[in-house]
Amino acid sequence: MTYSKLSAVQFIDAVQRGQVNLEEFYIDMFAELARLNEKYNFLITIAEGKPEKGGGKLAGLPVSVKDCICTKGVQSTAGSRILEGYVPPFDATPVSRIKAEGAKIIGKTAQDEFGFGTFSTNCGFGVPKNPIDPARSCGGSSGGAAGLMKALNMPHIALGQSTGGSISCPASFCGVVGLTPTYGSVSRYGLIDYANSLDKIGPIGKCVEDVALMLSVIAGHDHMDQTTINKKPEDYLRYLSKESLKGVRIGIPKEYMDEGVDANVRQKVMDAIGKMEELGAKTAECSLPNTKYSIPAYYILATTEASTNLAKFCGMRYGAEGVVEGEFNEYFSKVRSKHFGDEAKRRILLGTFARMAGYRDQFYLKVMRVRTMIINDFKLAFKRFDVLIAPTMPVVAPRFSEIKKMTPVENYMMDILTVAPNLAGIPMLSVPCGEVKGMPVGMHILGNHLEEGKILKVGNAFESAAS
Repeated sequence: MTYSKLSAVQFIDAVQRGQVNLEEFYIDMFAELARLNEKYNFLITIAEGKPEKGGGKLAGLPVSVKDCICTKGVQSTAGSRILEGYVPPFDATPVSRIKAEGAKIIGKTAQDEFGFGTFSTNCGFGVPKNPIDPARSCGGSSGGAAGLMKALNMPHIALGQSTGGSISCPASFCGVVGLTPTYGSVSRYGLIDYANSLDKIGPIGKCVEDVALMLSVIAGHDHMDQTTINKKPEDYLRYLSKESLKGVRIGIPKEYMDEGVDANVRQKVMDAIGKMEELGAKTAECSLPNTKYSIPAYYILATTEASTNLAKFCGMRYGAEGVVEGEFNEYFSKVRSKHFGDEAKRRILLGTFARMAGYRDQFYLKVMRVRTMIINDFKLAFKRFDVLIAPTMPVVAPRFSEIKKMTPVENYMMDILTVAPNLAGIPMLSVPCGEVKGMPVGMHILGNHLEEGKILKVGNAFESAAS
């Protein structure tokens, strides 16, 4: 049987009909994973084997998991040397739900250390390369997940995680589909945290149908995570049946189409919007005026939470250890200095400074007020529109030689189109909408809280019309 043209949904149907020899399939799968990993460095750990359960909504499906999401019996490092060798004794809730529906975890994908980056160049275990052009970045921080999704010519869904755009960015750079759900709709139990009030787990797939299927499995209330929304599970595939967009109101935020966005990228997104107008959608420009504050607000808030979360990596509980000598602060500092990467150290210092006595009111509390202003911008926009559409990233995937020349601030500015929606906790879907000089461009479809159905409908309609 030929698998290269099958979507995940089609593959699962074939498995359920008894048309797939899973033993042979997984022998071929792991051979291909080894080949791709040697060339592109997508995976930190490969987990060979075959599905433990035969049936279910994901019967027989290979699923890769970002390395910051705990997987029982499989090393989970969050891309950091300080957690090298850590093997969780439990599964994160989304992983346990995936396994319960018959999927097989095939490995842990490469990422920026603890999610700290836009290009996956801060990974402690090697940098994943873009399969379209290995001289370019896969994006970050879920770079290994999106790169593997693009390169692996077999049915597969990846589980990613986003704090400020870490699902959408690599999906855009690699030309795949990335879905970041509403904050609280998917359990974070078992996630190695970056920033608790921002982290979201979501799927990356080859098509909108595949990510809709995966969200249907992983979303839902979890008593182990008190931030999950008490909402009944939903079948998100039901939103994909209609291809017409008649009556759908689309807003185009002018702040997301300004001079900071590459002109060719902007044009590809405008062409895609034109296609949706042909499908019956009504479009109009709108404004999100507090977008200009989103980068400083995000990086103050995220680093503040990160510096607190990373305090537990002290060389005594789990992960890297050293020779215990001297007093605690001396030992603690030696272990952290040796095993944390430069970007992790930078964010710990920034976050610790922002929450120090005397600076909390000046920085942290002010940022929380700005965050509310950004949320209100989106709330006002969604009173007029069903979805908002913008470029996912301001550029196509940059070359590693270009990334090396960027200052930390220039790195952070790459997130200008993704951090505001993440601060607001709204759902977002990145869908490929064309190419610029052979590299994919992502279109970002943003929805109101818990309205994943709307962005999936719009994304699926565009994908169907464009194919």
